[in-house]
Amino acid sequence: MTASAEPLDRLTAEAIAVLTRELGLARTLRFLAQYQSGYGDYTAERDDLLGNDPPLDALLDDARRRDAARR
Repeated sequence: MTASAEPLDRLTAEAIAVLTRELGLARTLRFLAQYQSGYGDYTAERDDLLGNDPPLDALLDDARRRDAARR
């Protein structure tokens, strides 16, 4: 069996039509929302927040301080 190359936008439109027909619009949108691309640079943002590689002890101390402050 050979597969012919078709434009990705045509395949996407057909797949969305099938999903909508079978699942309904609301469930199709909910399903597709799982696959949305995020934005930004998670790694850089995490490093800005936490530093490059915080030691485990520092993370545990911070968690304990936050827990104590909530009490």
